[in-house]
Amino acid sequence: MADKTEFRKGDYVVYPTHGVGKVLGIEDQEIAGQKLELIIIEFDKDRMTLRVPVAKADKSGLRRLSSPDQMKTALKTLKGKSRVRRTMWSRRAQEYEAKINSGDPIAIAEVVRDLFRNASQPDQSYSERQLYQAALDRLAREYAAIEEIGDEDAADKLEDMLQKAAA
Repeated sequence: MADKTEFRKGDYVVYPTHGVGKVLGIEDQEIAGQKLELIIIEFDKDRMTLRVPVAKADKSGLRRLSSPDQMKTALKTLKGKSRVRRTMWSRRAQEYEAKINSGDPIAIAEVVRDLFRNASQPDQSYSERQLYQAALDRLAREYAAIEEIGDEDAADKLEDMLQKAAA
């Protein structure tokens, strides 16, 4: 179970369905007559603030940023060979969505890799582009936080890696 010291004000954390956020603090609030200790997380990009009960932090999937080694593994996955299965798009789209919302950088890197299109490849459908962009944004935000660079720079670096891997 998460304890108070696990997350501190100013820490960057990953919430599976929202990506990278910053801990604003931990505070006690009374909700429906119950005293709860809440981790307050701000997601700048989405202009959203999330309150996660400390007692449910682990169960919710809230975690610290990936270690540099975990990110290296995700980047290695990103550079790997695309593995697009020949199942119906609706089923693949559901699987991709689940991977994006898992918060796992390696699973998200798989989605980015599998949906990446080179200039020489056929165009993507609207829904493919949407999922690709969502996965790229999610991975880029965590990569940016780890490398301490801007989100745009991180996304450019990731797409550059994909271009080189596809060449």
